[in-house]
Order: sequence, then C-alpha cells, then structure tokens
Amino acid sequence: MPDLRTAPTRRSARFWRDAFTGYGMATPWFIGFLVFTAGPIVLSLFYSFTAYQITTPPRWIGLANYRILFFDDPKFRISLYNTAYYAGLVVPLTVINGLFLATLMNQNIPCRALFRTIYYLPSVISGVANAMLWLWVLNPRYGLINTMLSWFGIKGPPWLSSAEWAKPSLVVMSLWGVGGTMIIYLAGLQGIPQHLHEAAEIDGANAWQRYWRITVPMLSPTIFFNIITTIIGSFQVFTQAYVWVESGVGMGAGPRDSLLFYVLYLFRRAFGELQMGYASAMAWILFVIILVLTLVQFRIARYWVHYETAPEGGI
Repeated sequence: MPDLRTAPTRRSARFWRDAFTGYGMATPWFIGFLVFTAGPIVLSLFYSFTAYQITTPPRWIGLANYRILFFDDPKFRISLYNTAYYAGLVVPLTVINGLFLATLMNQNIPCRALFRTIYYLPSVISGVANAMLWLWVLNPRYGLINTMLSWFGIKGPPWLSSAEWAKPSLVVMSLWGVGGTMIIYLAGLQGIPQHLHEAAEIDGANAWQRYWRITVPMLSPTIFFNIITTIIGSFQVFTQAYVWVESGVGMGAGPRDSLLFYVLYLFRRAFGELQMGYASAMAWILFVIILVLTLVQFRIARYWVHYETAPEGGI
C-alpha cells in the first residue's frame, strides 16, 4: 500500500519541475520582450524628458519637450486635428459598415462564400499596395472614380490635390478594408443561439424587432471590441498618408498639411530630424490619448454591453 504521506511531496516536486520547464521554454520570449518591448518603452519615457538627437548623448531638459508641443508647435496641433478628424469619421463608419456587411453575409444567399472572400480580400493586401492602388483610383485627372463620373456629365472632386478632399479621400480608402471588421462580426453573429430568434418569431416579433432586441444585445461585446480596436488603429494611421505624401501627391504633407497625421509627424521628427526626445514625448502623448479614450469606452460599456452569463448551478 502506497505511503499517502509522501504524495504531497511528490506532487510539489512535480509542480516545481513543470514550472521550471515551462519558464525555461518561455525564457527566449521573456528576453525578447525585455530587450525589444519593455526596454524601449522605459527608455522612450526617459528620452521624452531629454534633448536627444541620436548622434549626441541625451541631455535632461525636463518638461521642455511637452511645453513646446502644447504651446509652441503649430504642426503638432494640426497633426492632432487631422488625426481626430480622421478617427471621428473612420470609427463610426467602419463599425456600422462592418456590421451591415456581416449581417448581409450571414444570410443564406447564393455564392455566399465567394462574396465573403471578395469583401475580406482587401484586408489582407499590403497597406502600401492599397495606397498605391487608390492613388490611381482617386487621381483627379485620369482616376477611375472621376472617369466614371464624367460618363454622366459630373465633374469629380479634386480628391488628393485639395486640402478639403484629402482627408475624406483617405477615409474612403480606409472603408475599402472593412472586411476585417466584417469577419469579426460574422463570427459573433454565428455564435448567437438560433432558438432565441425562433422563440421571438413564435411570439410575433418581426425581423427588425428580432435584430434590435436579440442580435444587437447579443453582439454588443463584439461591437465593443471593434470600437476599441478601430479607435486605436485610427489614431495610428500612417502608411497610407506616408505613401501618398512621398509619392508627390502634395508638397510637405499634402495640400496645406491636410495629410499631416500624428504618427507621420512623429516619424518625421524622429527619423527626418533625428529629434528622438521630441518624438518620444509625442509618442507618450499619443499613448495617454488612446488610454483615456479606451478607459472612457470601458466606462460607458457597462450601460450597453451585455455579456451572456451561465445560469445558476452552472451549465
């Protein structure tokens, strides 16, 4: 008969052996995280309080970078406005259009798999390739959109060559990749129990009532997730604006700096002018902005996001 007094000791030894094995296997990841992620984050916070131009040692200047950004740098305010303008349009349009497409693609229609693929395909194309494609589509002289409008006697807008149309052009291009959001919604829609709709239909609820009273509440965690990720992504817009500006769409950063988005301006300060301390301060300001917006969304979420809970006694 086995000695029960030695069982806890054996279990404890096995636990620590497994723990050491697991942590040993994860050591390369921990090293990579400390060297390439956590380390640079801490250093960037330090550099944000210094005058650091890579070629010279960092010099402590306190809050001078932040003071210049908020009070003496008009381009900082322009870039912040452009980014907020872009996010204010892209976030609701992406969330709503993604939900609309997902609802359509969740219906039992012919060639449904083909349509899903078509809508999702732009999301997996390189951002640079997308930007170059839309440079041609939105060209004011020979672009696809203005050419099609001319067939009906309509003169198309100047798009990228106009300060008033440059940012809306970027918004239009961003909506082309709404398929990624659609896929997440589609997964959420297919996770809604069908018997809820059947019960509501028996009780006399029409299609709109079932959608608004069942689908939307059950899908609210997915909507919330897409809102958060879209806000974060929209405040980090860079690739499209960079490609459009560097391709000669406009001088500087588009007509009258209309395409000077926050991360693009940060990139220019860091790698164009080598002002790493200044750029680090900009990065931390962006972090605080996104953090505040995210916390506000989590605060509001308690009033409209509904999480399905298991009945008492478990499943």
